[in-house]
Amino acid sequence: MAWQPEEAPIRELAGYLKDSLNRYNQVAQRHASEMLQQASLSPNINNYLCYILVHPNPPPDMAVAEYHVVRCSAGVLLKNNILASGRTLEPAFIEYIKSELLLGLRDPHHQIRNYTGNVITELLRIGGVMSWTDMLTQLISLVENTDGNTTPETQEGAMGALLKVCQDSKDELDEEYDGHRPLNILIPKFLLFTQHPVPKVRMQALEIINIYLPMKTQSILVHIDTLIDSLFRLGNDADTGVRREVCRALVHLVDIRADKIAPHMEGIVDYMLTQQKNTEEQDLALDAAEFWLTVGEHEHLRIGLGPYLSEIVPILLASMVYSEEDRARLGGGGDDADVEDRAEDIRPNFAKSKQRLPNGESVEVFDHRKKSNGKTPGEEALDDLSDGEIDEDYDSEDDAYAGMDDPEDRWNLRKCSAAALDVLATVFHQSVFETILPYLKENIRHPEWPYREAAVLALGAVADGCLDGVVPHLPDLIPYLISLLDDPEPLVRQITCWTLGRYSRWASHLENPADKQKYFEPMMGGILNKMLDGNKRVQEAGASAFANLEEQSKDLLKPYIEPIVRQFVVAMGRYKDRNMFILYDCIQTLAEHVGSILAEKPLVDILMPALINRWKLVKDDSRELFPLLECLSYVATALGREFAPFAGPIFLRCINIIHQNLELQMAYNNDRALDQPDKDFLVTSLDLLSAVIQALDSTSAELVSGTTPPFFQLLTVCMADPSNDVKQSSYALLGDCAIYVFEQLHPFLPNVMDLLIQQLEIQSLSEADSDTGYSVVNNACWSCGEIALKQGSGMAPYVEKLYNRLVKIIQTPEIPSSVTENAAVALGRLGIGSCDELAPHLESFAYPFLDALQKVAETDEKDTALKGFCMVVGRNPEAMESCLVPFFRAIARYKHASPELSALFRQTLIGYKSFITDFDLFMSAIPAPDREALKSRYAI
Repeated sequence: MAWQPEEAPIRELAGYLKDSLNRYNQVAQRHASEMLQQASLSPNINNYLCYILVHPNPPPDMAVAEYHVVRCSAGVLLKNNILASGRTLEPAFIEYIKSELLLGLRDPHHQIRNYTGNVITELLRIGGVMSWTDMLTQLISLVENTDGNTTPETQEGAMGALLKVCQDSKDELDEEYDGHRPLNILIPKFLLFTQHPVPKVRMQALEIINIYLPMKTQSILVHIDTLIDSLFRLGNDADTGVRREVCRALVHLVDIRADKIAPHMEGIVDYMLTQQKNTEEQDLALDAAEFWLTVGEHEHLRIGLGPYLSEIVPILLASMVYSEEDRARLGGGGDDADVEDRAEDIRPNFAKSKQRLPNGESVEVFDHRKKSNGKTPGEEALDDLSDGEIDEDYDSEDDAYAGMDDPEDRWNLRKCSAAALDVLATVFHQSVFETILPYLKENIRHPEWPYREAAVLALGAVADGCLDGVVPHLPDLIPYLISLLDDPEPLVRQITCWTLGRYSRWASHLENPADKQKYFEPMMGGILNKMLDGNKRVQEAGASAFANLEEQSKDLLKPYIEPIVRQFVVAMGRYKDRNMFILYDCIQTLAEHVGSILAEKPLVDILMPALINRWKLVKDDSRELFPLLECLSYVATALGREFAPFAGPIFLRCINIIHQNLELQMAYNNDRALDQPDKDFLVTSLDLLSAVIQALDSTSAELVSGTTPPFFQLLTVCMADPSNDVKQSSYALLGDCAIYVFEQLHPFLPNVMDLLIQQLEIQSLSEADSDTGYSVVNNACWSCGEIALKQGSGMAPYVEKLYNRLVKIIQTPEIPSSVTENAAVALGRLGIGSCDELAPHLESFAYPFLDALQKVAETDEKDTALKGFCMVVGRNPEAMESCLVPFFRAIARYKHASPELSALFRQTLIGYKSFITDFDLFMSAIPAPDREALKSRYAI
């Protein structure tokens, strides 16, 4: 017999749900929460929650309005229970809930329909779409009003549920089940629903289509012409939401089927301009503005915008002026530099791992979490613009961040329009500048600050693409912009910092000393002064602009380094938490570009006490530790051995942070109710240890030997961590240890090599994390090469396994080039101590080895790799028959071989000259320039 609810439990549960929401009676609220906790143990709790959610009649002692809130609460709790229970839900409950849920979609209240859709979605997500095959059919029937009695509200509710299902189960719906793909049936229905009489149904049908368009699934591509017809039909729909989805679909089609867009470019341009002019609907205007960005980056379509620049650019300029609402909210801000930051004002910050290149250098690899698919094309385009105007960390899927009150922290029409202008400037150059020049002349000195500010923004946006056109005007513009750094409106000062930063390359590379004194020095001084502005946003913009100036100027800053460092130290004493993050970036960028100049004692005495003081203030669990540790890594590298007085406490603290994090991870593994520790603490600590070891070179051995727990014990645990970011940093540190403290590493080699060999297995990489996985393999290859160089013949126990994995890497196409190159270097270096073991395999790996090394610069890494290869060739010269010409050409093109490698090259060439019967005939197969190089260098 089917389950039936009883009145008393309904009344009790409804009462507890009501009291649990009562903020005005904490005793009743606490009691209700305890009773709900007890009720959660009842086997029928979810049945009752479902009943309350979908049945509108309240208990006798409860008002209808109160019961509505209770029903909403029941829906939230039911969804959470399903999520927590997973696949352990009782079959009887599932059958009951399936029989009841559709009632919720027929409810007159929008919220109840919404919560019901959430529960349906969660059930399908947990059980799979095939666990409730008739639900999709029933939802479609409701949208279609098959029985003729379905209200528009119910049709909306059903469509909303379909949207949620497609969002949560989009991949599953695109899979085949017994030869049938659900999406093949659903897409034609959704296209049909774009003609539905209910506006929200039309909008959500298009929204679903926009989920699948970027996936390029065949289920939708076969209907592309029908979709385009629908988009043109809906272009003038009265509903704003529908028009937003039309704009989004057209943007997707640029990337997916540009050939379908090109014939209609004139009409689409006109349509997008019309939508962007609708300033009353900012979201619609933003979706339209995205079109210019996407087309501007499309190799074939972008030229088609040329005839319409005179229409597009003025709309973009108009959209860059702050709206009335934003002016009221942001304008006229005063000094707030002494006001403490709120926790929610501080941006999320992620660690950046480092990938080792075969030339021995390292490059930053941004945390994959920052590359969310939630970014629109416009947001990605604006990653090239500076932080003073654009927030690179914004992710539209991060609700907490997207919901911040300040509109400057959100992706908006103003930023999108500036990005679009930037993109168009890089395509059309002078044409764009000629279009904006009258606007700049009219507005850059405008008495009203919003127009003055927008003109400065426009000038900055075209800095890269229109520099040649702007340069003749810069002698007049730069002094004026510097004067705007003292504008009474903080927003003008803020955008001026950003724009000056965009022109800092021009100013820093002026050849005439008088010009540099006239333009660059006042620009640099002005931005530096704004780092101490009374307004925190101007401080941030100044610091960001100065970091940009550092990137553009590089070592040209050396004459000015002391006043720069002094200003950084003053800022460190004044900044609140949020702006400290960008200040660290300024310091590390300076350290990166001026290098050892920073190690001069007067500069060390100015900078390091301030950094160490901040280091002591920041707690081990603070997210500020990430940028601080990264900053110290760059400073340690720049200071070299001058970092020694500060290294001990920093080294030991990093060890403690790693140890604590690993212990917290072990506790979490044993009890999932605990909070999982943040892996970024491991990443940044490992990277700083690398920097300290590099800075102190062999003298760091004492630090490595004196840790508790033992240094290499912690490192091997990190090398086996499931996080690719942690492993990437661990293998970078391992390579540095092989270079500088190999004596301390040696006793741990058996464990280290077992882990390293496992990591070189590229077949174990999953498609989902292949990018970060290859970065780990890259660093593992690099560290393998460094170990092989030091261990020499002691690598014999590992040669066979290493060879199999390294050769698999260099033979596999579509692997990132840096990984292939590092694998080739490691294989070559392995030959130095294990040439006899590798010689039998030479014929198999010679060609891919030479091919992989072809583009690697002439560094010590390449030199020693070729040395090992030559030694292997010497043991098995006959194996080179099929690729002897490429080998000779590689020798010919290596211009600066070390004396040892040069001797090996000569020995190898002479050996083959005596070995090959008709050597002159063989040499004729080698291009003349390479033949001449071999004759002149090696006399053959």
